Amino acid sequence: MSAITCRPATPADAEAIAIIYAHHVLHGTATFDTAPRGVDVWADKIAEVTAQGWPFLAAEREGAVAGYAYATQFRDRAAYARSCEDSIYIAAGLRRSGIGTILLTALVVAAREAGFREIVAVIGGPEPASVALHAKLGFREAGRLSNIGEKFGRLLDTLYMQRSL
Repeated sequence: MSAITCRPATPADAEAIAIIYAHHVLHGTATFDTAPRGVDVWADKIAEVTAQGWPFLAAEREGAVAGYAYATQFRDRAAYARSCEDSIYIAAGLRRSGIGTILLTALVVAAREAGFREIVAVIGGPEPASVALHAKLGFREAGRLSNIGEKFGRLLDTLYMQRSL
């Protein structure tokens, strides 16, 4: 397999990120979004996250964005300022290639460097690959909301996983 590198995402990555996310929206339950987000929305998101000093990373393989991950404050109240929520998505066809492990490892380090103390994964579905990835990197189950979402005609849980940074 080709080398995988992680770097800060830029608004120029928005198109590739939009494509990756759209696949998960249309074919998976990791996100409860039911319609893909446009390129402009992703360019704005990258700019907003990085303007806060929070990490938004892109994983590259063979010069193309193969996945992305970012961390944002868990909730907008001041008491949550040192806790973040992660989001991570891998390009279709590249799951189980090691990209997720490299990307989430880099995000954990970057979140710590950004001043966060706790990181929470909010996993829709809960998608088994995401649960396994987070567990591999030391996240532990912190709670579950049963039948909280509905997608593809199915009631879905949300699993919360957490680790200290």
